Amino acid sequence: MSVVSAVAPHVPVLGAAAIAPVPLTHADMLHWSREIHDDLTKMFTALDGGGSFTEDAWERPGGGGGWARVLIEGTTFEKAGVNRFEGGGVLPAAAALRLGGRAESGEPLNFFATGVSIVVHPRSPMIPTVHLNVRYFELTDMDGRPVDAWFGGGTDLTPYYPCPEDVAHFHRALRTACDAGHPSFHPRFKPWCDDYFRNVHRQGERRGVGGVFFDHLRPVTDEGGLTAPQLLDFTREIGRSLHEAYAPLVSHRRDTPWGERERAFQLFRRGRYVEFNLLHDRGTTFGLQTGARVESVLMSLPPLAAWPYDPHWEAGSFEAELQAMLEPRDWA
Repeated sequence: MSVVSAVAPHVPVLGAAAIAPVPLTHADMLHWSREIHDDLTKMFTALDGGGSFTEDAWERPGGGGGWARVLIEGTTFEKAGVNRFEGGGVLPAAAALRLGGRAESGEPLNFFATGVSIVVHPRSPMIPTVHLNVRYFELTDMDGRPVDAWFGGGTDLTPYYPCPEDVAHFHRALRTACDAGHPSFHPRFKPWCDDYFRNVHRQGERRGVGGVFFDHLRPVTDEGGLTAPQLLDFTREIGRSLHEAYAPLVSHRRDTPWGERERAFQLFRRGRYVEFNLLHDRGTTFGLQTGARVESVLMSLPPLAAWPYDPHWEAGSFEAELQAMLEPRDWA
């Protein structure tokens, strides 16, 4: 799992605008990512109700590093990971362009990045898997002059049992978080998420029921644009959104009975999750290609998954109902 996730076509914050200098220091950004890292670690420790996280620190060749906090075989979660990355180094111009950055000169650039990425795989099939990522990326030339800077992030839900009311709760909480940033955010970021988390090789089947996704949110100077502190506040709001969007689902479904059939379907859907992360997720590709710690990049994979051959579900079954729920709709 990498601090850098999907790169979609550039979408400016509120229309075309001049890029503003970022009036935030690296210390500001590091405080922001450490705050979210600690907050989510505490939240998932409390939600698990018995397990605890271990932490591994790692260094990236060329600059930067991270902290991987992992909970294995907990009371509620089979596997939960909360990653943080911070630091930087030299980035070829071609790599900056692949990330959606502005690198017109063709010369190598320095980058600074920090962010938090989490994936939580519950033991119970009645509790959905959740993913969240928030990040900041900055480019400067070799003399330290600013070239580009942006915020990105998002969160999405992957259920294994059809509980439409849970999905609606998740999306409504995200709509509230987005509306606090700007009224245009949710109508733009929800479809962006639906479009990205698809297994293209399986006729575009969605990984889950979506959420929100955004990238390349740049501070702007034009009237109506959002400043760097405002974008920082928004990404912090998304980082904390799981308190309202996800924690109640865990508490509500923790004791719901389930059996072998529900478990088998959970493992099947986890297999689809694995396929997306290994075949299509650009964050995974970026992490592996830039020397990030492999264990941290692949922390998003579930501990167990299954690939039954050519499965089919009877009409009216809970499996068929869940599959139908994957089609995008206005849950909020």
